[in-house]
Amino acid sequence: MSLSNQQTRQRKDTALLAGVWGAAAITIVFLLWVVWHILSNGLAHVTWEFITGAYTRIGEASGIWAMIVSTVYMVALSLSIAAPIGIMTAIYLTEYAKPGSKLVTAIRFCIESLAGIPSIVYGLFGMTFFVTVLGLGFSILSGALTLSMLILPVIIRTTEEALLAVPMAFREGGYALGSSKIYTIWRLILPNALPGIVTSIILSTGRVIGESAPVFLTAGMVTQIPQSVLDSGRTLTVHLYKLTQELFTQHEWDQAYATATILIVLVLALNLTTKIIAARLDKHSH
Repeated sequence: MSLSNQQTRQRKDTALLAGVWGAAAITIVFLLWVVWHILSNGLAHVTWEFITGAYTRIGEASGIWAMIVSTVYMVALSLSIAAPIGIMTAIYLTEYAKPGSKLVTAIRFCIESLAGIPSIVYGLFGMTFFVTVLGLGFSILSGALTLSMLILPVIIRTTEEALLAVPMAFREGGYALGSSKIYTIWRLILPNALPGIVTSIILSTGRVIGESAPVFLTAGMVTQIPQSVLDSGRTLTVHLYKLTQELFTQHEWDQAYATATILIVLVLALNLTTKIIAARLDKHSH
């Protein structure tokens, strides 16, 4: 290789590296900008009374405790529906299904289609089917069933990648010792894939917390603590949406920024928790 060609390659490598670092820097700047804007405007208005107080009406000192409880109910119920289905589907695709079969092709097509559907379409379907046809009404259950379909592709694909990352030697070793397929999956494959599975569940939690359109159309917006899954409830994102529709006074702006602060802190805490749990599980699995 001539000296001129080597210098040309070095310049190209330097330019590419600069582009990569520049893209990463832009991403970090955008994230810090959003976080700083929300926290700087809302953190001063987040008080214990605001978090634990009851909601009254726009313009008064209103708390968001009912919205926090509704959000927790929505997350717990959505994950309890979607996680078992997603994990078992991923196990079937990686451990039982014949690669390239028509059934596998159809399942993957359905998963990709579900992942590409806009969330508002999920909301319209949930309102038509769960709320109206099944007669569940505007309730936590209607919202959770809708959101479980929304996060199902994330759980399936992430769990599938985690299962595929487990070395084939684990399977061969289990079969060589006379273990059944289900025993090998339960005692050898799943424990080693657990960090990826936990990551998919926690990331799905963040997705559930951040959705507003499907929840607004299926769970409603009642500002009281739901007594059962058949009661309506208002999540934090729906509450923030309603606040932004009535920003007439400074007090309403303060409430909106304070609610957004709680939301962004929850999302950041979930992402940090994902990293810590996944790292510890990965360490123990090895």
